[in-house]
Amino acid sequence: MNQRSNTILVVGATGRFAGLVVPELARRGARVRALIRDEAQGALAKSLGATEIAIGDLRERASLEQALEGAAGVFHIGPAFAPDEAAMGVSMVEAAVRAGVRKFVFSSVIQPTHVRLKNHAAKIPVEDALYSSPLEYTILHPANFMQNLRSAWASVLATGSFAEPFPTTTRIARVDYRDVAEVAAIALTEDRLAYATLELSAEGRHNREEIAEMMSAALGRPIVAATIGFHEWAKPIAAKYTDHQLELLSKVHAHYAEVGLGGNSMTLRAALQREPRNLESFIHELAQA
Repeated sequence: MNQRSNTILVVGATGRFAGLVVPELARRGARVRALIRDEAQGALAKSLGATEIAIGDLRERASLEQALEGAAGVFHIGPAFAPDEAAMGVSMVEAAVRAGVRKFVFSSVIQPTHVRLKNHAAKIPVEDALYSSPLEYTILHPANFMQNLRSAWASVLATGSFAEPFPTTTRIARVDYRDVAEVAAIALTEDRLAYATLELSAEGRHNREEIAEMMSAALGRPIVAATIGFHEWAKPIAAKYTDHQLELLSKVHAHYAEVGLGGNSMTLRAALQREPRNLESFIHELAQA
C-alpha cells in the first residue's frame, strides 16, 4: 500500500482508551499518526505503536488540516463532558472531508439518543455530520467501559468492598475497551464494517452483588457490594472536572439508579468474529496484576 492508503490519524492517542487503538492498528500494518497536544506525549505515543506524531488542537482548524494531510483514516473519540465536545467532533469530520480522508471511525456512546444525558446527546451532532458526509464512517456505541473499574480497584483491595453511587442490584451493560479498539482497527483497515453503526457490549448485565462475587473469587477473600454517595465516590476524580461536568456525571449515575443500562452482545460478537471479552476475565486480570 502507498503511504496515504495506510496512514491513520488517532485522536487522543495517549489516552486511556484511544491508546488501546494504536497498537491494534499497528498490528494490522497501519501507519499510525498520533494527534497529541504536547510534544512530551510523543514518546508514549511511539511506545504504543505510533509511527508519526502530529501536534494539534481539536479547537484549531489549521492544526487539524495539517494533522490530516495524506491520511486515509481517522479514529476520533471526544473528551467526555467537555462543553464543546460536539463542536470539536463536527470540526474533525469537516476537516477530514476537506482533506480527502476515506475512512472515519467515531467512538460514540451507547444510546446517544438518550438526550436527557448531555454527554450522550453531545455525540448526536457528530454522528449527524458523518451521516451527511461522503466519508466511509463506522460509528461505535460502546457500553460502560470495564476499564473504569480500575479506578476503584485500590479501594477494593484496601477496604474489602466495591462501592458505586447507585443500588447494588442495578444491572449495567459493560464492554472491555480493548474489544472496542479491535473493532475500530478492523473498520479502519478492512471494508466489512463500512457504513455500520454498532452497539458494542459484552455478554451479560451484571449487578454489583455479582461483581463482588467475581472479585471475591479472583482474590480468594470476601469482597462485599456497597453503596456510596456520588460526591464521596467522585472525590478521587473531582480535580479533573468542573462542577458542571460533575453534575452531568451525577445524572448518568442517577439514570443507572433508575433503570440501569441496557446492551446486547450480538453485534460485538459479529464484528469481532469471536466471543467478546467478559467481565469475569477482566476482574481476574486485575487481581493477577
